[in-house]
Amino acid sequence: MNPGTTLILSYFPDLSETQIVQFDRLQELFEDWNSKINVISRKDMDQFYVHHVLHSLGIAKVMEFAPGTKVLDIGTGGGFPGIPLAILFPDTHFHLVDSIGKKITVVKDVTKQLKLSNVEAQQARAEELVRKYDFVISRAVTRMANFYPWVKGKIKKEDINEFQNGILYLKGGDVDEEMEELDKSYVVYHLSDYFKEDFFETKKVVYMPWEDKR
Repeated sequence: MNPGTTLILSYFPDLSETQIVQFDRLQELFEDWNSKINVISRKDMDQFYVHHVLHSLGIAKVMEFAPGTKVLDIGTGGGFPGIPLAILFPDTHFHLVDSIGKKITVVKDVTKQLKLSNVEAQQARAEELVRKYDFVISRAVTRMANFYPWVKGKIKKEDINEFQNGILYLKGGDVDEEMEELDKSYVVYHLSDYFKEDFFETKKVVYMPWEDKR
């Protein structure tokens, strides 16, 4: 088991053998792809498990998806936060979209290698999608004021989770100033409350319950 997987296991001790193997293989798969196309910045590869895998799993510290939950990951890039969350929640369906085709090629290959049957990857723009989901997740692809309209009409009315359906957004820095542009209710969770690594000092999960479910 590599040190990154040991780190994940320290925060998520109930992983199955299958999940441990899947997390363990992530780095080699992304290193292989990174040697062909720049999916993750080279300096970030040294901190792959902290900056990408554990950061993605910050959402899981806030929200435990119920079996059957449908989640849309907008602007997934190389598959974050969707792929680590899909490993952690095998009974939740994840739809990973990005407008850049080569990144979706990586996502499709990684999910195939890991045998993640609960992941669907698609090259698309968020506004083109017509399906509805319980939650929309993302890793700060843009300001929330820009992101919010993309999600309109994509959130289901019926809630099957402990939390009301809505947006779970990984952000750094000053969240409040940005969120005030929208004038919507939201809750901020500080990842430094869950993870002790310095990287998480300024990292947050913003949860925005979806009020307009027409």
